[in-house]
Amino acid sequence: MGPEEKDMLDTRDEFVERALAEFEGPLIGYAMGIVHDLERARDVVQDTFIRLYQQDRDKVSRGLKTWLFTVCRNRALDILRKEKRMVELDDAAALRIVSDEVDPGDAADWDERVTQVTNALERLSDNQKEVIRLKFQQGLSYKEISEVTGLSSGNVGFLLHTGLKRLRSLLPDDLMENVNPAKTS
Repeated sequence: MGPEEKDMLDTRDEFVERALAEFEGPLIGYAMGIVHDLERARDVVQDTFIRLYQQDRDKVSRGLKTWLFTVCRNRALDILRKEKRMVELDDAAALRIVSDEVDPGDAADWDERVTQVTNALERLSDNQKEVIRLKFQQGLSYKEISEVTGLSSGNVGFLLHTGLKRLRSLLPDDLMENVNPAKTS
């Protein structure tokens, strides 16, 4: 291998390492929302980064975030189709990882609120849950959500609006006081 080939390999390695550092955690969280199992979510994300390594860096670097979430979503859905079963995930338990510095009373209150939100989210349609998670957990824009899900931007906006409106009706007022469906764009 000549020096030019080694530079390209190092650049590819560095590119994937930077992407891994920035997106691994959010992708695992997103994949868990689909496959409902931490180990399977990690496998999905590992497959996503293997595919990234195999891609032409110049073709994916501009839309990297969207590309990663799209590949992750497609791989997770492939797994569900192959297994034809869904395993319940206790999202509240996944979010209960609390530092030693947190007051136990605050942690209990947080756990209760997370459980309320998780239970309310489960009452939404699959599309509403997915766009809400992509918007608020992953910070994707309408356009990015549209690219990841294949839904139109208008449909994404509608699903966010109706999903948040439904959440508002399902949750206590103190949990939803800062969420206004009209302000999601």
